[in-house]
Amino acid sequence: MADGMSTIDVNGVALGVEHFGDATAPLILLVGGTTMLSWPTALCAALARGGHHVVRYDLRDSGPSTTLDPESPAYTLRDLASDAAALARELDSRPAHLAGIGVGGMVAQVAALDHAHAFSALTLVGTRPVAPGPVDDDLPDHDGATMARLFSLPRPDWSDRAAVAEFAAAGAEIRGDDPSAARVTAERIWDRTPGTGSAIQTANQLRMVFSRLDCTPRWRERLPELTIPALVVHGRRDPFFPVGNGEACAREIPEARLLVIEDAATAIPDAATGEVAAAMLSLGR
Repeated sequence: MADGMSTIDVNGVALGVEHFGDATAPLILLVGGTTMLSWPTALCAALARGGHHVVRYDLRDSGPSTTLDPESPAYTLRDLASDAAALARELDSRPAHLAGIGVGGMVAQVAALDHAHAFSALTLVGTRPVAPGPVDDDLPDHDGATMARLFSLPRPDWSDRAAVAEFAAAGAEIRGDDPSAARVTAERIWDRTPGTGSAIQTANQLRMVFSRLDCTPRWRERLPELTIPALVVHGRRDPFFPVGNGEACAREIPEARLLVIEDAATAIPDAATGEVAAAMLSLGR
């Protein structure tokens, strides 16, 4: 068994990783969005029981991964995609099933396009086919009322673990996610964050580092180039990346399957773990 947490050096940076299951089994690599804890532990365990070596990892500037300057990252989206490919090769000589959630789904799309030889399947959860910022005219943008409520929340004292957890719970309630689950996840993220400064905490808790990344050139028009089996999972009630974004990904990736979770918003709820795991495990069969 390969259960446990560590860091792995690739591309000149350290990436925080957590292993589930048999290290000799086929690899499913889960790109954090931005922290690995965006992926529920129950889902990781279910995928491992399905006969896979499951590895979830933190992007740069998250968790124990290399953190330099989250307010002015010197790397690009394509560097993060290169990290995914290099990590997959480090973990297994065989092509991996790559999965990305939220902004990690953007990393996964670019990685699958730029490093096609490294991956055998692709899962995208709660993401969209364009970079942070203005969306294409045919894609739904963030729900305005939800974003206004989120931005009206006063920022917590980042040195106060309990205050950060309550801030996360309040945000989850606004988004339509489970506040209790968000509180627990925020506490775990806080425990793994190397500092309580605003820039570092917002990079981990709020994924704000992505708003400062160079995400050019566009990749949406390249999605029809993908030839590997693909699954797109999206919450019907997602106000951050509304479901039309997932529908666009599924429409533009050849023969992609779309799984809409009716009672989900931005997070994968516990009740949907089995359905999502089964859909991921069926790819390529």
